[in-house]
Amino acid sequence: MTISNLSPAAQAFVTGANRIEQEITTANQQITSGLKISTPADDPARIDDLLQLRADQGLDTQIGSNLAVANSVASAADSAIGGAIQVVDSALQIATQASNSLTTANTNSSLAQQVQGLLSQIVNYSQTQVQGQYIFSGDQPESAYYQLNLAAPQGVDQLLTTAATQQVQDPAGGSFAVSQTAQTIFGGQNADGTPAADNVFAALNNLRNALLGNDTAGITTALGNLQQASTHLNDMQSFYGEVENRIQSATTYSSTRDTQLQTQMGSIQDADVTSDAMLLSQASTQLQAAFTAQAQIPKSTLFDYLS
Repeated sequence: MTISNLSPAAQAFVTGANRIEQEITTANQQITSGLKISTPADDPARIDDLLQLRADQGLDTQIGSNLAVANSVASAADSAIGGAIQVVDSALQIATQASNSLTTANTNSSLAQQVQGLLSQIVNYSQTQVQGQYIFSGDQPESAYYQLNLAAPQGVDQLLTTAATQQVQDPAGGSFAVSQTAQTIFGGQNADGTPAADNVFAALNNLRNALLGNDTAGITTALGNLQQASTHLNDMQSFYGEVENRIQSATTYSSTRDTQLQTQMGSIQDADVTSDAMLLSQASTQLQAAFTAQAQIPKSTLFDYLS
């Protein structure tokens, strides 16, 4: 049993003064840090909620970062396919001109050189890179999918067979595909592995060979294939346009959600500096008044009256 040498009144004064000093310390800390929860001990009942909100915000930030990268890739892909469409349009003009029976072998040979240049441009578009990564190489972005080879049937060598399985998480839930391979875009194949009618490489190379051979029928066939290739490229550009729209919507949602999470965290951890300043002023006044009142209490003892 502990015996205190303080009177009940003095003990009450010390307890009250300690309480006010603690209020002053807490108010000062919150004003300085701007937080009412700096450590778990500050509010154990709310710390789990706060930690969950911080985890949610961290995930949202990562999703936002992934969306930004995906958007830069989709934008580059959209631009590259747009360029490829213009190349095919140029080839269509050449094929239309050459399909006229009045063109000479020399003229067609000259046109074949132009088509060869157009084929090289398509290969370059298939090798489009963003930050050193080949964006049309699917799951092997460190390597090009195609390279130019005029001796090959399609005018190119296919270096990869990988698919594009990458998806980006949507902060609203789920995920969505954001890319296609160069084969899907430029080198479509039939089930038996032969070039599809809309194969861009094959259409251009067939036109080049038909021009070199002064083959009017071959030129006409190539013209039809180029028209299909153009339609296909426009479909591929539409795919990336939809991806860009989806990314934009997801990014907007992510930004809104981040603001909401920040607001929720703020309601739990942020100090009310105005209230704290008022409390600090009141507590300081109360403490000063308490010490003043305590100093004015008579300190007479029994011996003072006996003397």
